[in-house]
Amino acid sequence: MPSISTPRSRLHRLWAWLQQLDLGELALLLLLSSMVLAFLKLASEVMEGETDAFDRMILLAMRNSSDLTHPAGPAWLEILFRDLTSLGSLPVVGFVTLVVVGFLWVTGRLAAARLVLVSVSVGGILSIALKSLFQRQRPELFPHGVEAQLTSFPSGHAMLAAVVYLTLGALLAHGQTQPRVRSYCLGVAIVLTLLIGVSRVYLAVHWPTDVLAGWCVGAAWAMVCLLVAARVERHRLVG
Repeated sequence: MPSISTPRSRLHRLWAWLQQLDLGELALLLLLSSMVLAFLKLASEVMEGETDAFDRMILLAMRNSSDLTHPAGPAWLEILFRDLTSLGSLPVVGFVTLVVVGFLWVTGRLAAARLVLVSVSVGGILSIALKSLFQRQRPELFPHGVEAQLTSFPSGHAMLAAVVYLTLGALLAHGQTQPRVRSYCLGVAIVLTLLIGVSRVYLAVHWPTDVLAGWCVGAAWAMVCLLVAARVERHRLVG
């Protein structure tokens, strides 16, 4: 007769599993939980229209007060953000992914190559699925600084940037022994992810909450992939 799982036994199994994690994995798990909860909270408030005032305020703050059809700042800043925003586009992200996967493959890091490929592929599918689910319209307050397709929530550029660059930054940092080198790899990945997200709002193709949601989901998925990679590596070393 099969044993019946009780709440207490499930808690014991959960506690036993948590005890097997190291501090880094526990930190990732806590951050993952926080990102998921933040996304769910954002999605709920966006669907109820509670973020409209905040979204409009941030968009207006990024416009030229004397001519709202143009973003604030000099012309070169708009050109810079147009270039930066392309780093989160599907063609660029796809190209970067293929280059990195190819490099990992020819250097014999097959597990890392598969991890990056699966991470980005599933991240892209998840982005499209969430956009189709929420069906939020893009802001039409001002002319878009670049061409935009699909729906608005969450930001696909922000999400894919978090998935790709945070995962790659973490993989690069993992192979380094010096703390400053690890910090540099992670710092560049984080700053690039943030700039790509900000560019979407600056160019008026996304509401600020679209970008926040994209960061949350993208970072959460990157953490899932890193946790899987850590577990696979641990089993390989133990085995």
